[in-house]
Amino acid sequence: MEVSDSVVIIPTYNEKENIAAIIDAVMNLPRKFDVLVIDDGSPDGTASIVRDKMKQYTGRVHLVERTGKLGLGTAYITGFKWALERPHYEYIFEMDADFSHNPNDLMALYKACAEEGADMSIGSRYLTGVNVVNWPMGRVLMSYYASAYVRIITRMPVRDTTAGFVCYTRRVLATLPLDNIRFKGYAFQIEMKFTTYKCGFKIKEVPIIFVNRVLGTSKMSSGIFSEAVFGVIRLKVSSWFKKFPRYDSSKS
Repeated sequence: MEVSDSVVIIPTYNEKENIAAIIDAVMNLPRKFDVLVIDDGSPDGTASIVRDKMKQYTGRVHLVERTGKLGLGTAYITGFKWALERPHYEYIFEMDADFSHNPNDLMALYKACAEEGADMSIGSRYLTGVNVVNWPMGRVLMSYYASAYVRIITRMPVRDTTAGFVCYTRRVLATLPLDNIRFKGYAFQIEMKFTTYKCGFKIKEVPIIFVNRVLGTSKMSSGIFSEAVFGVIRLKVSSWFKKFPRYDSSKS
């Protein structure tokens, strides 16, 4: 059986309306992507649905079950470490379960890293304007200006700093000090991009259209954005006093 070089990490909490369909969508893409679901003890039976999909797509769908809601950041860190333990995965993706990220865009994120030389590729809502569908205007403005604010403070050349649709090359995750990533909410996305940038990796944004979830309940709140806004100041200040690891390409 052909082994995939890519795995898509999908954190879940109460996503029974979406999880089967999102897995099917990834499995049916023109190139082979595996899926790893990190479920935080969903009481709605999300994990049971994933186990059924594991039987349907033997060896391609995987599940890690955790005991409760432990945070988005720790879910992804768990997934990253799981992927790094399996040396055939060269490309590790973050994606939401609710179809706000179009699975078809995995192909473009993959191409940016595998063919165009990026170390990290980002599915960007703000690269070509504001490409967000079905969000209230207040939330669009909050997200857009929060991302602009983060860009100004950190000096990162990234327009969508809070994006959660990302491809990492293996060398990025092997270099980053994952145990030192502090944020657990959506500021986690900022910290991962900032750390990748400070470690000297090449980041490329790919334009996507973000569509607000149709099924299930959103996990977003104003507190998430305030964490991003205030946390980024601490992130920037602390960077003045730390040494970031640099990737040694001669060892690859």
